[in-house]
Amino acid sequence: MNRLENKVVLITGGSGNIGATAAKMFVNEGAKVMLVDINEDALKETVKDIGKETSAYVVADVSDEQQAKKYVDETIKKFGTIDVFLDNAGIEGKVSPLDEYPLDEFNRVIDINVKGIYYGLRHVFPHMKKNGGSIVITSSVAGLQGTPNILPYVTSKHAVIGMMKSAALEGAPHKIRVNTINPSPVDNRMMRSLEEGFAPGKANNAKTSFEQSIPLGRYATNEEVAKLMLFLAGDDSEFITGTVNPIDGGMTV
Repeated sequence: MNRLENKVVLITGGSGNIGATAAKMFVNEGAKVMLVDINEDALKETVKDIGKETSAYVVADVSDEQQAKKYVDETIKKFGTIDVFLDNAGIEGKVSPLDEYPLDEFNRVIDINVKGIYYGLRHVFPHMKKNGGSIVITSSVAGLQGTPNILPYVTSKHAVIGMMKSAALEGAPHKIRVNTINPSPVDNRMMRSLEEGFAPGKANNAKTSFEQSIPLGRYATNEEVAKLMLFLAGDDSEFITGTVNPIDGGMTV
């Protein structure tokens, strides 16, 4: 199928597990992709894997507004338009009680996970106003419930849901659709970090505990999350905007 034939897709967190998986899937559906990340070596490997004829990259810190403007400008310069924006970059932060949480780390999580999402929206919107488009923001089940000891992460994932809802209303007159995806724990690097954070030296025990909290009994995969992104990006979801979309194995039922 070519559900994204000739579409240009901008992906922040483009060399991360979910971002890179989505990029490859989108290219297979006919898209051209611009990948944004802070890790140039990882970006190079991702582009090599996908193919240079259908992908390019920009090294950028999404928490810096001028760098956000740069990655949007570079996408327009390279491909001429932006049809789909996966506003996907984010970090988990440390695991720590709220009254002991390092303030610099709190600020770093908010800068990347909230301000970084906004800066992307701010600079993509003027271009999408011309022809419409789809924006998919990566939130989390952590944006739908509380979790102890990762307060900044939970706060950030709640925040971007409100951001999405406001952006969806502002975008609708311009045929810009905006939605969030809200994954449960996903079997990738971020969860390895959190498992170790919650149970130092006993990460496997933490993984078992997390899996037991999911009715379907396992983590999501990168591919499953990317498939939801693909649906929301394409024309099959053309009447869907302003929605929160859990992909969580029943975790938030």
